[in-house]
Amino acid sequence: MRLGLEVPKALVPVKGESLLLRAVRGLLAPGCVQHVVVAAPPDQVEVVAAELAALPNAHVVPGGAERTDSVRLALGAVADVAPDAHVVLVHDAARCFTPASVIGDVVSAVEAGAPAVIPVLPVTDTIKRVDESGTVVETVDRAPLRAVQTPQGFNIDVLRQAYAAAGDIATDDAGLVERVGGKVHTVDGHPNALKITTAFDLAVAEAVLATEESSPK
Repeated sequence: MRLGLEVPKALVPVKGESLLLRAVRGLLAPGCVQHVVVAAPPDQVEVVAAELAALPNAHVVPGGAERTDSVRLALGAVADVAPDAHVVLVHDAARCFTPASVIGDVVSAVEAGAPAVIPVLPVTDTIKRVDESGTVVETVDRAPLRAVQTPQGFNIDVLRQAYAAAGDIATDDAGLVERVGGKVHTVDGHPNALKITTAFDLAVAEAVLATEESSPK
């Protein structure tokens, strides 16, 4: 809704291709992801399936009312489409320009034994803590702070355990793993993995794509 357009954000086109199509193709491109399960709005399942029809191993299932519900439903579908999977990623279609190197680093870290892995970037803005009236209480040391991106990677049994224990809405899957005592490791994120939420973000994404397309190969 914050994009102000009439179609679901994931289906908004960037230079002729939807965010969703670019995100799924991006996951499959490095070769370390074998299947992608997309949780779509229940009334958009056929539309989303048609959007991804040309991509191999892209599966569409009805999502839920909240993000947590959708991830839980998609995670359940993994047992059918990839019963031998031991590494699972959770990714936002809105981060459709995540570089292949970031995806590969997340997968490699989980395969090396990390139960949960997230790509992160240092926080560059000054951070203030304020009280209920909006008055500044303190300036927070940003050195240990990190902004989290996706895909987040997990040993599939660890994520299943975290979701089995989750009884409320969560915006961060790694946070659910933390709740059940799991350790979350980090790898370097990338500025291109920005989350497209507003019309300004969309304009930035289009500019990034134009720059990449004009760069020498």
